[in-house]
Amino acid sequence: MNQLTFGSRRWRATAIAAALSAMAAGAFGQAEVTGQGTATGSPVPKAVSVTQGQLDGAAKDSSNFLLSNMDYAQTRYYPATQINTSNVAKLRPAFQFQTAVLESMETAPIVVDGVMYITTSYNHVYALDAATGKEFWHYKHKMGAVTTYCCGPNNRGVAVMGDRVYMGTLDARLIALDAKTGQVVWATQIADPEAGYSETMAPVVVNGKVLIGTNGGEYGIRGFVKAYDAKDGKLLWTFNTIPETGQEGVWAVNDATHRNLHRDIAAEKAQLAKGGDFYKTLGGGVWMSPAIDRETNTAFFVVGNPSPDLYGAERPGDNLYTDSMVAVDLNTGAYKWHFQYVPHDVWDLDAVSPVILTEAMGKDGKMRKVAIHGGKTGHIYVHDRATGELIRFSDAMIPQENMWVLPTKEGARMLPGANGGVEWSPMAVNPALRLAYAANLNQPMTYHVEEAAYPGGKLWLGGAFKVIASEKQWGRLAAVNLDTGKLAWKFDTEQPLIGGVLATAGGLVFNGEGNGLFRAFDARNGKMLWEYQCGAGVNAPAVSYTVGGKQYVAVAAGGNTQLDFKRGNSVIVFALP
Repeated sequence: MNQLTFGSRRWRATAIAAALSAMAAGAFGQAEVTGQGTATGSPVPKAVSVTQGQLDGAAKDSSNFLLSNMDYAQTRYYPATQINTSNVAKLRPAFQFQTAVLESMETAPIVVDGVMYITTSYNHVYALDAATGKEFWHYKHKMGAVTTYCCGPNNRGVAVMGDRVYMGTLDARLIALDAKTGQVVWATQIADPEAGYSETMAPVVVNGKVLIGTNGGEYGIRGFVKAYDAKDGKLLWTFNTIPETGQEGVWAVNDATHRNLHRDIAAEKAQLAKGGDFYKTLGGGVWMSPAIDRETNTAFFVVGNPSPDLYGAERPGDNLYTDSMVAVDLNTGAYKWHFQYVPHDVWDLDAVSPVILTEAMGKDGKMRKVAIHGGKTGHIYVHDRATGELIRFSDAMIPQENMWVLPTKEGARMLPGANGGVEWSPMAVNPALRLAYAANLNQPMTYHVEEAAYPGGKLWLGGAFKVIASEKQWGRLAAVNLDTGKLAWKFDTEQPLIGGVLATAGGLVFNGEGNGLFRAFDARNGKMLWEYQCGAGVNAPAVSYTVGGKQYVAVAAGGNTQLDFKRGNSVIVFALP
């Protein structure tokens, strides 16, 4: 049976997105593969420049929002307090900017000295006045003839360093734009879109390098993180998330929480003995931006699912480094350590929500520098930053049922479903409260498996996962104590949550829903303090910044292809009267 018709709403949405991509190519005249595009409008009426020192100090910068997740540690903790628990109920729209693209939006706006940079689906970029919404310039990427991507034609934002803006594209390119004019400075082909590669993540720029991973785990790619020279786009290093040898791992029997995975390891070893270049098509995409520890010169990222998603017989072994947190040397890309959450994953419960670097209490009661990850399993995992040791995993933030039942031809039911837990949605932390905040989904699914040989750069699931129409789907914003792993509070929502969280020093947590509601909560207890109906799904992470002494909160309302939430084309910016 055809996988797209056999699959869940997520994969039917992917088929629609592919069709939209084809229409967009025709509309924008993108048959010619140039990797470039055009910028219209006017230059930004001031010099734009971001220094390495500014990026290093982003965590304490209450004027700007310089990285897609606030700072290199990816805390999404904004340090200003003008908007706080006592006055957030007065928050009102300051302006609304409508883009030219009516499709899902997952962008995290970047704000530099009063200038905002946002992206849309199909790789448009806008430069705006962050206090008024006035448009300066608008860049339209000229897409190549082929785009192959999972889960919607999204883009999660840009990176800015010096006087340049960097963006990954759906046709697997990395481009550098002039921050003042929007004109293309250089463009580099990262990988072959015909083989299933695409880019939706926001890059990270550090120490003259642009770091970017890749999508494509559903298409039989070999995943990677690459570093490019920020000046000219030349490749500096590559870390392959699938090693050429050793990807079989240690033949783990249990997952990271010590539960049996029900693997037939004897059958897997027999399959491995037959030989094959499994590493070439084993998946392992890196969906979200790496975290950077400048003190130890380390980049931390999480790796997605193996290919094919559900048919594990095609890929014997643990399938390293899929479903793992990985640490590499920032200068060379050399391996430092990894920790795998779900060896030989046949449920698509990959690691996608970006790593956060923070502190937490160790098993000895002393504070330790840690790297944390919110998993699709519904757990937050806390690791020693230097070694990767798993210090603890949190209580399950959502229900878990029938784990780890193996997929069958008829379909086996399990919670969580393939979307999570915590999907790609970035978490946030409040270091003073010792809390991490995560947006969760509850979607019971049945897992179906079928034999499937590598189809050559086409969708390769080896079955499907199906939402169960008779069972309720919902979401949960959860706060977890990093020192104990205990759930501190929860707020349940009508719809599954996808998009991300922002925390502020004003004691607030911001999160949006697919029904258009954008909300603020008390960071201590989860009490809802304010909400606003944005008119389309709020499925992007919010940001905050200050211009002219006034604090703003901005969020994209464009809906979501993956969960089929109402589409829009706006970034809405809020402030106090």
